Amino acid sequence: MKAMLFHKHGGPEVLEYADFPTPEPKAGEVLIRLRAAALNRMDVLVRNGWPGLKLELPHINGADGAGEVTALGSPLPAGEGLGVRGNLRVGDHVAINANLGCGQCEFCLNKQDNLCRNWHLLGETTRGTYAEYICLPARQLYKLPADFDFHAAAAAALVYQTAWHSLIKRGNVKAGETVAIVGAGGGVNSASIQVAKYLGAKVLVIGSNENKLKEAESLGADILIDRSKEEDWSKAIFIATEKCGVDVIVDNVGTTFPLSLRALKKGGRLLTVGNSGGPKFEIDNRFIFAKHLSIIGSTMSTLEDFSEVMDLVVAGKLKPILDKTYPLQEAAAAQERLWHGDNFGKITLDIG
Repeated sequence: MKAMLFHKHGGPEVLEYADFPTPEPKAGEVLIRLRAAALNRMDVLVRNGWPGLKLELPHINGADGAGEVTALGSPLPAGEGLGVRGNLRVGDHVAINANLGCGQCEFCLNKQDNLCRNWHLLGETTRGTYAEYICLPARQLYKLPADFDFHAAAAAALVYQTAWHSLIKRGNVKAGETVAIVGAGGGVNSASIQVAKYLGAKVLVIGSNENKLKEAESLGADILIDRSKEEDWSKAIFIATEKCGVDVIVDNVGTTFPLSLRALKKGGRLLTVGNSGGPKFEIDNRFIFAKHLSIIGSTMSTLEDFSEVMDLVVAGKLKPILDKTYPLQEAAAAQERLWHGDNFGKITLDIG
């Protein structure tokens, strides 16, 4: 098969379009012919590398993907983990859940697979979706309608399950609450806007420019704050909420936590699934205890959550936001667009 891979860490120049052995499905696994993959910032971070990251090289980027089932491994015996094949058949169209639990630990068996003792993220520590084929346990697959777009499915999978689990299962967002989202263009942020609106919340978006804020408004954002004009956007939020602050703020930047904590009302919650601005920063603890604030972390979702949110995507109640599509062999250019923040929504790769 053809794959976009790298033999060493570095810039976009390390990516190679090359031949790689086509995998074969083991018991409980499914072989998927990938038709689309979607990019995440994690792809670039893994390609660049970080101290302590150990990969089997060459490595293949990519957490998100969608395609068709081309072969089935033998079913696992009943009761052996969570690896039974269900109703999947050769020719079925599927979307991939990149949240890889082991299927056997107490967390996985208790339907908390994103807390798995041996957790992996597809494309981060295991080879991913920048390839023509991939083998995965059947439990990682969501069966799509035959006419559902592969690129939309790939674009939805990671970001919607992440937003869904963070806002609903961890943040407990309710109708009538006010939710602020730091950033407009990223995949998780555009998904969070839609999920928050689906829940009946009022949504504020802090964006980097007017164009991205217009896109956010088209997704349902109620109040738009341009941080290029409002350096202290926590004050802008305070004014926009009649000096109340917001119930929830979604901050996946990290370095903006000081402003986010100021923007929350008493008893508010800060939700985070990442740290695109950097993992280390200072916060003023006085805001946390004086205002009874909670900082809530979240990673991906459970298999159950994934199924719930993909049902809404397929039903058209949540709409994947597609930015630009590149051929697989132009993945380096796609990653550059993502890394420089030129996108709104998800960049995808066509694996034709």
